Amino acid sequence: MAEVFRHELRVRYAECDAQGCVFNGNYLMYFDVTMTELWREAIGSYQAMIDAGTDMVVAEARVRYRRPVLFDDLVAIEARVARLGDTSLTTALTVVREGEAAAEGELRHVFVQTGTSEPKSIPADVRAGLAPYLSENEG
Repeated sequence: MAEVFRHELRVRYAECDAQGCVFNGNYLMYFDVTMTELWREAIGSYQAMIDAGTDMVVAEARVRYRRPVLFDDLVAIEARVARLGDTSLTTALTVVREGEAAAEGELRHVFVQTGTSEPKSIPADVRAGLAPYLSENEG
């Protein structure tokens, strides 16, 4: 069974809109923070990957809002690797509030040569680090 990476955070006042709910664009920031923490746990230093000549860029982002998240709520963002291609990584993310999905999303990153937009194969160490989080249907 694939591992699920979980990152918890507490909603800050500045992340909310006039209705007191998390502003829609902040979910992508939550996803980005979760990807950073997943990277730190699974791979190690993102900077080391860049120094070795590989970077990654967001090629696609999607969010589906299911229920509101409010100021001071404690949420967990769960991340699973949905797909590991040759040059791209798709991650499925779920924002969980009080045990229920509040938002679901997906990020697709493309690996590129550092300093360019030229696609590059996913490095072996990155692939190995992310493998435990790969959904079984992609394994």
